[in-house]
Amino acid sequence: MSFDKKAVYIERSDFHSLFNVLKDHGYSIVGPTVQKNAIVYDKLDSVDMLPQGWGDEQGAGIYRIKKLDSAPEVSEALFGYNVGPHSWKKFLFPPKSRVWSAQKTDDGGHKIVEENYDEETPYAFIGVRACELKALAIQDKVFMGGEHTDVAYSKRREKSFIVAVNCSQSAKTCFCVSMDAGPEVTSGFDISLTEVLSDGQHYFVAQAGSEKGQEVLNSVPSKAVETFHLEAAEACIENAKNQERNIDVNGLKELLASNLESDHWDDVAKRCTSCANCTLVCPTCFCSKIEEVTDLTGDNSERWKAWDSCFTTDFSYIHGGEVRSSSKSRYRQWITHKLSSWIDQFGESGCVGCGRCITWCPVGIDITEEARRVKERGI
Repeated sequence: MSFDKKAVYIERSDFHSLFNVLKDHGYSIVGPTVQKNAIVYDKLDSVDMLPQGWGDEQGAGIYRIKKLDSAPEVSEALFGYNVGPHSWKKFLFPPKSRVWSAQKTDDGGHKIVEENYDEETPYAFIGVRACELKALAIQDKVFMGGEHTDVAYSKRREKSFIVAVNCSQSAKTCFCVSMDAGPEVTSGFDISLTEVLSDGQHYFVAQAGSEKGQEVLNSVPSKAVETFHLEAAEACIENAKNQERNIDVNGLKELLASNLESDHWDDVAKRCTSCANCTLVCPTCFCSKIEEVTDLTGDNSERWKAWDSCFTTDFSYIHGGEVRSSSKSRYRQWITHKLSSWIDQFGESGCVGCGRCITWCPVGIDITEEARRVKERGI
């Protein structure tokens, strides 16, 4: 990690000031908190709602939160966890949102009322990891990079404020290094933080990544960094790198694209339940559907957009039936899109190595293991 000359350090006792400044700037703060035995993203009123002293244990089909080591150097960490079931797309691309509503007028016509996204309070996201920053950049391409812009997403995204956090530990399911997506944050943030707990000290090395980030940081009590602060921060990031698993993506795009009828997909289909968990927790998946609803009077109607998944049978339905009617075809669609055709579509992989799909698969299907088998068999 290369910290610029303007990097500062913020004492843990002053960290609440960051929340106060963001609130003063009109942001609604969203960040990690403990709910229902998981670390999730939700609106935060204060620093006290952060998961201090909580970490997690993750594996294929395994997720448990746990109290961190009792040593002060660990137990007081605010960001001592890895990514959980939520991603930031929950707020920028909500699971369900109204597109418009219509009411019948007295003259028999209809009055169309569109959603007014300008009235939404802008979000300040606290605790965004490097892999998640890359996921946000990918979704920016999907929703704002083409000929047709998603207006709702665009307005939410442009008003958002990003406080990123460098990872100091990795879960057993993390492979962001292989996907060139972490664990250190390099761009796409307004403020970056590295949490350091050592020798009885607890502080954050912080630096601005934008003008509005610098404006906020200037209002937070801080001190100039010294060499040992930077060395400690860099050691945290190296620790996370050394804990990662890996995936070999060299030649994988071509292998997947040229072997769509391989028996390998039958092997996966025996385990896959088509539950769609992997797509729902994925920070880059963007499939959605449109639903039309009306009341019993017929005087009011609405159009809603909701998340969908390529693992549902209806997703590929056309006149005459589903295009992908088997678990085999649906899993093949997902992994070949994520690691192969996504590159043709958007110029980069749709995977950022966060490992969520591995953790939240109820039968423990592991995308890195499937990629390895593909490479070994040459399918």
